[in-house]
Amino acid sequence: MNHPAADVIRRATDGGTLFGYWSVLDSPLSTERIALTGYDFVAIDGQHGLLGYSGILRNLMAIDAAHGPAGIVRVEANDPAVIGQALDAGARGVIVPLVNTADDARRAVRAARYPGAGQRSYGPMRSALRVGPIPAESDASVLLLVMIETPEGLENVEEICAVEGIDGVYVGPSDLMLAVGGRFPGDPEQKDVFDAAIDRVLAAAHGAGVIPGIHTPDGATARRRREQGFRVITIASDLTHLEQAARGHLEQATD
Repeated sequence: MNHPAADVIRRATDGGTLFGYWSVLDSPLSTERIALTGYDFVAIDGQHGLLGYSGILRNLMAIDAAHGPAGIVRVEANDPAVIGQALDAGARGVIVPLVNTADDARRAVRAARYPGAGQRSYGPMRSALRVGPIPAESDASVLLLVMIETPEGLENVEEICAVEGIDGVYVGPSDLMLAVGGRFPGDPEQKDVFDAAIDRVLAAAHGAGVIPGIHTPDGATARRRREQGFRVITIASDLTHLEQAARGHLEQATD
């Protein structure tokens, strides 16, 4: 299908770097406006975001209306039903949470890829408009990232990265900090061990030839992660930025 979002995914799998925005709100209008700002993709959070399947569908449609960035979904679980639904709704990629072992990664592959590579059920209700609908073409144009965010996932990261069929791994830094003993996300007392964990994930991804991805709180951190070697990088979230902007204007008005 001739859609710019297909080129975005191809750029990632060909070794390019993508910057994406993170969305947790079920607000298609604001999602569409964000999609027009120049990000390579917009990631819809189906795990911790404030939206269900219908919200994922509406917001993917809003992203596609911008005719440029790719719509990616962090699904709620490593489950064939929710992975298949996100892809059938037109997601250009899925981020699968809580992948702890190579077997977990293989489960994600089976759910995201059609028979031959996996066991995805054929029913591309909306995705057939832009992704596929020929199964092999769909598989080649859909990004599959599995999350490294638990103690077990970190311990098995080399084996996870070696699983055939995944395109990359994606670090959830808040959970990874807790996984290495942090009391809270960003705990400064665990910075060194957290940085070592980040280095291990990067080395494993580079060694296996898969994409290293990570979430960041702001553009400056995103730039540092790109310089470090990450290639799929998400930034902040709509809810966070809404709160920050509202607070900042109030402080300016009342200072």
